[in-house]
Amino acid sequence: MVDSIKGMQRTHYAGALREDNIGEMVTVMGWVAKERNLGSIIFCDIRDREGIVQVVFDDTVGDALFDKASTLRSEYVVGISGAVRMRASVNNDIPTGKVEILATDLKIFNESDVPPIYIKDDDNVQETMRLKYRALDLRKPEMQKRLFARAKFYKVVHDFFNDEGFIEVETPMLTKPTPEGARDYLVPSRINPGQFYALPQSPQLMKQLLMCSGFDRYYQITKCFRDEDLRANRQPEFTQIDTEMSFVDVDDVIATHEKFLKKAFKDMLNVDITLPIRRMAYQDAMDRFGVDKPDLRFELELVNISDVVKGCGFKVFESAVEHGSVRGINIKNGAEHFSRKKIDKLEEVAKTYGAKGLAWIKKTDDGIQSPIAKFLDETVTHSILDAMEAEVGDLLVFVADDNDIVYDALGNLRNHIARELDLIDENRYELVWITDFPLFEYDREEGRYVAKHHPFTAPKDEDLHLLDTNPHECRAKAYDIVINGDEMGGGSIRINDPLIQAKMFEALGFTKEDAELKFGFLIEAFKYGAPPHGGIAYGLDRMVMLFTGTSNIRDVIAFPKTQKATDLLTGAPTEVGNEQLEEVHIKTID
Repeated sequence: MVDSIKGMQRTHYAGALREDNIGEMVTVMGWVAKERNLGSIIFCDIRDREGIVQVVFDDTVGDALFDKASTLRSEYVVGISGAVRMRASVNNDIPTGKVEILATDLKIFNESDVPPIYIKDDDNVQETMRLKYRALDLRKPEMQKRLFARAKFYKVVHDFFNDEGFIEVETPMLTKPTPEGARDYLVPSRINPGQFYALPQSPQLMKQLLMCSGFDRYYQITKCFRDEDLRANRQPEFTQIDTEMSFVDVDDVIATHEKFLKKAFKDMLNVDITLPIRRMAYQDAMDRFGVDKPDLRFELELVNISDVVKGCGFKVFESAVEHGSVRGINIKNGAEHFSRKKIDKLEEVAKTYGAKGLAWIKKTDDGIQSPIAKFLDETVTHSILDAMEAEVGDLLVFVADDNDIVYDALGNLRNHIARELDLIDENRYELVWITDFPLFEYDREEGRYVAKHHPFTAPKDEDLHLLDTNPHECRAKAYDIVINGDEMGGGSIRINDPLIQAKMFEALGFTKEDAELKFGFLIEAFKYGAPPHGGIAYGLDRMVMLFTGTSNIRDVIAFPKTQKATDLLTGAPTEVGNEQLEEVHIKTID
């Protein structure tokens, strides 16, 4: 029989007690983290969201209370009253380590079975177990610390945007299916048989409508949903900081959000970032780092040697130059570290990103070591070494292929090498705006150009004329904020001219009828005066990962999904009965 809380009221959090509380009578409530019965004395650690405090039951507390304390086990839920006193054996590893409570009363609110996972940090339990027993996993101090940081960041967001004159507006969770981007999560309509809502991939169109409505500055912390193949940093439902501003161009949006980022880093990490944040054009990022989200905490830049190896006689290089490029990375002092076996592993990494192989050259005291040296004459080899600024002890690695593959393979290999050689300073923060993205990118599967960001992104003013003739050469008024190699947010100036929007739809292959069917409500609103407007959205989950130092997105979400989009805690998704399916007019296919 468990005790009622009646007659007992908490006065302090267990983890908040300090030397200033010595001599006070206090009541704490929480879970038994550990208990130690030494016969004549019982120690137990009581844990709540603020931390742990030691409680003592000795022969002064009376037989009844002592006997009751002897029944305590890990994860029992208790309330304990007593006097705070100096701890005889100080524990400097915890904030409450100089004090303890000599108990005078104990209530057991609930007992606990033996937990299937340990309630402690760094327990090395499989993540599937952590997700299945999430209520237990969330009791761990580190997990609670991360979710407290998340809550703090919410406040930072609200404080900043409210102070800057942004209006918080909620947009619908049940909306119209969108034809571009990731797959929608569809919701059947019971009242309208055969018709469906979609859960929003983003509030993009709604926030543009709010600009047409004259709200001028909007923000929202909102859930978004995308039915796509998941990776380590992705979830089917995620949280977005969504913003939009009217009567602005690129510099105005960036200036406002640099102030937000400065506040966020100061409030969350006590780190002062320097403004303005550097900017880098998309093509420059690709040429130098192979990716549009470069990690600038280390060097290892790509070098284009296509002109050097053109006509060199080595067919692999010559063929690549004709339809792509040959580029390399100089791994300074890498010749000794990377044995042939380790180079083979680098090649496997490159192949996972589409490369057919990885060419390499070592420059050593004894000369050149390379499996491709026999295909190159001495003049070409020395020209390559000069272009790569190679010195004795360096390892040069090369990929030769279509540009997309070369960028992808070397860009990701660059990050792999930096981790392998421990080149990354985890206490350093490098921020960069990536700008001047292509407006379109070619989708090989669909055989057509698609929007690099979305169909409402404005082309750069100087590229407007290209929409009619060479749309694939258009650059966008788009910008991503990249921090330590992760895209934390992205946005653009939107199209507010109905004629330009019509040209954009045409370039994407939409007929007028298609555009009207899918986006008619936005097109209609634009007819009545849409201001110049633009915005940016941040991945809140990723930002909290950055601020809490974890590489796992599931560590900063209370109840996340697996990489297969399943919820191990509740068992979702599940089958539903025929009666429910009939109500929403759906039949399943075996």
